[in-house]
Amino acid sequence: MKKHDNLATDIYTSEAMHHAAPINRIPEEGTTPAVAYRMVKDETYAETRPELNLATFVTTRMDDEATRLMNEAIAINYIDQTEYPRVAVMCGRCINILADLWNSPEKGDWKTGALGIGSSEACMLGGVAAWLRWREKRQKAGKPCDKPNLVISAAYQVVWEKFCQLWQIEMRTIPLSPEHQTLDIEAAIRCCDEHTICVVPCCGVTWTGLNDDVEALDKALTNYHKESGNDIPIHVDAASAGFVLPFLDPQKKWDFRLDRVLSISTSGHKYGLVYPGLGWVIWKDKKYLPKEMAFSVNYLGAEITQVGLNFSRPAAQILGQYYNFIRYGRAGYKAIQQTSMEVAEYCHSQLEKMSCFAPYAKRVENPLFIWKMCSTYEKTAKWTLYDLQDKLKQSGWMIPAYTLPANLQHTVVMRVVVRHGFSRDMAEQLLTDIREAVAELDALKYPTTSRLKFEQAEHQCGKVYTH
Repeated sequence: MKKHDNLATDIYTSEAMHHAAPINRIPEEGTTPAVAYRMVKDETYAETRPELNLATFVTTRMDDEATRLMNEAIAINYIDQTEYPRVAVMCGRCINILADLWNSPEKGDWKTGALGIGSSEACMLGGVAAWLRWREKRQKAGKPCDKPNLVISAAYQVVWEKFCQLWQIEMRTIPLSPEHQTLDIEAAIRCCDEHTICVVPCCGVTWTGLNDDVEALDKALTNYHKESGNDIPIHVDAASAGFVLPFLDPQKKWDFRLDRVLSISTSGHKYGLVYPGLGWVIWKDKKYLPKEMAFSVNYLGAEITQVGLNFSRPAAQILGQYYNFIRYGRAGYKAIQQTSMEVAEYCHSQLEKMSCFAPYAKRVENPLFIWKMCSTYEKTAKWTLYDLQDKLKQSGWMIPAYTLPANLQHTVVMRVVVRHGFSRDMAEQLLTDIREAVAELDALKYPTTSRLKFEQAEHQCGKVYTH
C-alpha cells in the first residue's frame, strides 16, 4: 500500500487500482484486503451466475449454516488427524452412511472407504485397487502381469483415460449406438479376458445422463466366469447417480447387492449437495482394499495412514457432507432429488414438443438429459446447436453443445443438468429463452458459420450427419 493511501481512501482511487491486476509477477507492494477483494471480484463479475450454469454438475448452493461451517473449517487439513481427530471421525461416519445407502454387507463398526478430491480421485482409487488385486492373483498363479486391461463404455468420464495412461492399462472401450445408448453388455463381455482387471459401468453417464445396466452386467460376468474361468469384478462409477438411486429407486440393484460389485465411487460435490471438491469410494469389504494402497507417516505427531493419492486435503467438505446428512436425512435427500428429477422431466417433455428438437432418450434416469436437432428439421435449418448455445449465453445461460463419443461422434447434442436450486420457475424462464432464441435463428436469411462448416463436412464425407 502506497504512503498516500489511508483508511479514508476510496477503493477505486487507491494506488493499486491505478494499475492492472498482476499477470506475470507478484506486485512489489501489497494493498488492503478490501482492494484485493475488489480487484478479484471485479474480474469475475461478468461471468455466468452459478444458478444459470446448467453445464456444471457441481453444487452451487448450500444452506447459510453449511457455508459458515465450511468457511470456519477452511484452514483445517484433514490429514492432521492428531490435531483434528473429530474430523476423521466424521469422515468415517460419512463412509458408514454411504456404505449403508449402497447396501454394503461389511460387518463391523467402520466400513471400508476413502474420500477423494472429487470422484476423479475416487475412481482412480477404485481402479488402482482392482489392478493390484488382479496383479496379486496373477503373481500367485505364476502368470505374467504385463498386459492388464479395463473394459468401459466409450461414454466414459475422462479420468478413466487418465487412469489407464498413468498405470499403463489398456482401455477397451465399447462404442455407443442408436440401439445401445448405454453400455452394450454383450460387446463388453467379448472384450473381457484373463487380463481384464475390472469392468466399469456408469450410473449417471456424464454424456447422456443415463445409467448402464449394472445388474445385467453382473449376471453376464457370472456366466462368463463359469464358461471361461476368468473372475472379473465390477467397479461402479456412480459419480452422479450414487446420490440419486438410493433415494429415488431404492429397489434397483446396481450396488453391493450384486455379487461382482466390489467398489463404488461417487461425487459428494454433485448430487451429494456439497461445494467442490469431494469424492467418495467404498469397497464391499476391507479384503478388497489392497494393503499396498495404505501409506503411513509419523511426522504429523502420530502414525497417520492415508489411502488417497495425496495426503493434504480440505476438511471443510467433509463437514459439509456430514452436515447435509444430518440436515436433510433420507426424507430430505429424497425430496431434493425428486424435485430436481421432476424439473428435468418437465424440461425434457417441453423440449420434445418443439418440432426442431428430438430427445436422445425417451426416459430421464437422472436429473440431467440431452437432446439433438430433429433429423428432418436440420435438413433446412440455417443454424446448429452451437448457435443456440451462443444465443443462450447472451441471456446468461450456460448450456453446452458437444458431440457424442464413438460411434456417434457426428451427433451434436445439448445437455441440461438440473441441480438443487434450479426451480420450476427458472425452468420456465429457460424454456422461454430457448423458444425465443430458436425463433431468432429461424428468421435468419443466411446460414451461420457453424452451419456452413457442417454442410462442408457433410459434403466432404459424403454422408448425412445427425445434427
